[in-house]
Amino acid sequence: MTPSDSNIPGVPSDKPPRDTPTDSGESSEAASTPAGLSRRGLLGLLGIGASAGFIGGAATVAAVARGEAVAPTNGDQFPFYGTTQAGVTTPAQDRLFFATFDVTASATRDDLIELLQDWSYAASRLTQGLDVSERGAVGGSPLLPPDDTGDALGLPASGLTITFGVGPSLFQDANGNDRFGIADRKPAALADLPAFAFDLLSPSMTGGDLCIQACADDPQVAVHAVRNLSRIAFGRAQIRWSQLGFGRTSSTSSAQQTPRNLFGFKDGTANVMSEEKDALAKHIYVDSTSDQGWMNGGTYLVARKILMTIESWDRARLEEQENIIGRDKGEGAPLSGGSEFTEPNFEAVHSAGGPAIPVDSHVRLAHPKLNDGIRLLRRGYNYVDGNNDLGQLNAGLFFISFQNDPEHFVRIQKNLKMDTLNEYIRHVGSAVFAIPPGTSPGGYVGEGLFA
Repeated sequence: MTPSDSNIPGVPSDKPPRDTPTDSGESSEAASTPAGLSRRGLLGLLGIGASAGFIGGAATVAAVARGEAVAPTNGDQFPFYGTTQAGVTTPAQDRLFFATFDVTASATRDDLIELLQDWSYAASRLTQGLDVSERGAVGGSPLLPPDDTGDALGLPASGLTITFGVGPSLFQDANGNDRFGIADRKPAALADLPAFAFDLLSPSMTGGDLCIQACADDPQVAVHAVRNLSRIAFGRAQIRWSQLGFGRTSSTSSAQQTPRNLFGFKDGTANVMSEEKDALAKHIYVDSTSDQGWMNGGTYLVARKILMTIESWDRARLEEQENIIGRDKGEGAPLSGGSEFTEPNFEAVHSAGGPAIPVDSHVRLAHPKLNDGIRLLRRGYNYVDGNNDLGQLNAGLFFISFQNDPEHFVRIQKNLKMDTLNEYIRHVGSAVFAIPPGTSPGGYVGEGLFA
């Protein structure tokens, strides 16, 4: 059931589908907090030099009609509000736009709080398939820049999830300054990752005060979300680095088929699934034993940009590829036998002698049995960023994992230093963020941090 447009103040009755919520999401009233976007958020939408005041008025019928050409095809919606943030256990969508932000030098504690409030309000609308505000792309004055960029007009929600995180540098900058009076609220688990063997990290793809993970089944919907949230942040935060991803490389639900990475192998077969409630509680979400109560129900995100030397890999023999991974390329079964989901048998012996699953294979070194039972929830994506000067693809895996302690990722990554896969990959980007628990209508993500 769809509420009539007359229930949405300031929105014309002939608003395109992008601005009409379906019955699977929050109503427009629930999405609109009493305060809506702050004055700073509105100024960010208006841009430099725009008037601080709003001039009322609706767009013309013709302008609205130009946004109605595309009929919705994917109306999947995941609610923004909840006890945990969406985008962790949500069935992994096909597209990603990940962005990190640095808070500007002039921003105050109040500015930071206001930004998180504005982002949460806008995200609650975007995930319903709405514009960032009630006036949106075409419902405001023709004499002012629109609130919304309009590049998603006519598109449905497309399963959009928006997940917010805070980095170690937000609590204390490189000079040791407690800019926002929250240094004593920093969880002990939230620390920059140590240097790992074979790291070739680029400073331009490392760190960040804040992060936004936007996942959707339509790349334009994901880009539209980050573009408009970045606009709202104007004067308070700016993008530090970002990454587009396509073709999920992990499943987060047992209902999803296991996808393949750019090496052609099934990826994330042993991932923690959303149906594994006990495993989620044990490995992924922070519980009441945390040293910081505001993180209860939250998690930690590790992001790693991993360059794959595609051309070298493509020249490797199939047998070598399978021995490096520890699984066969077709079925995805462990080399010890069985099918994809058969538990690897590391004691099995190859018919020619030696372990069936090589001791330096990726599957063996990353397996929970060799890592004190540690499990991660992976949510990575393939990427292709053009090519280098030699005509080789600049492509690889944008790895994302969630865990209730980043040290769990560190433990596994250190164990992978003997992984023969290292010959074909380079870690070029890295970041870690605390993902606060979810929020309810009228609240905002990260609210407990400032309580």
